[in-house]
Amino acid sequence: MSSKSRVRKHGRSAMSPLLRALTHSRTAHEPVTQTMLLQAYAALDAFRRGHGARGSHTTLSRHLLISRELARLGLGEDAFADIESAHAAMVRLDARERESGRWLLEDDDYARLCTALAIFDGQLSAASLSEIANAEAKMIERLMRSAQVHSLAEAV
Repeated sequence: MSSKSRVRKHGRSAMSPLLRALTHSRTAHEPVTQTMLLQAYAALDAFRRGHGARGSHTTLSRHLLISRELARLGLGEDAFADIESAHAAMVRLDARERESGRWLLEDDDYARLCTALAIFDGQLSAASLSEIANAEAKMIERLMRSAQVHSLAEAV
């Protein structure tokens, strides 16, 4: 007979009590969300002025993808089309930069991105840090899955 106990211990959370408290704290919430919004609006302003960069494009695109995941989690799901429209504007911005070498937004795309960032602001205000972290994890998971599919398609 095995000397191991057949009684299962209750699983502990991988998150420490302090970290768990911080993810639900409004005091910790505001600096995180305000930093995210500041990064996004700074990138948008740079693109509007024609002074963007690849890093700014990546940051703004990342925040839009987190917004998309927050919508999928039920925060602003009615604005999903606006978020998708802003993402399409980022794709056009990237294509325009590859053609002309300049990061410059057209007026319509700028308006789409302003709308999406206003939605993102509302989502961040309503979401807990745990929900934001979950949305970011889902975003990374989707990107990894997409990269795998893309590399498989290239191999075939």
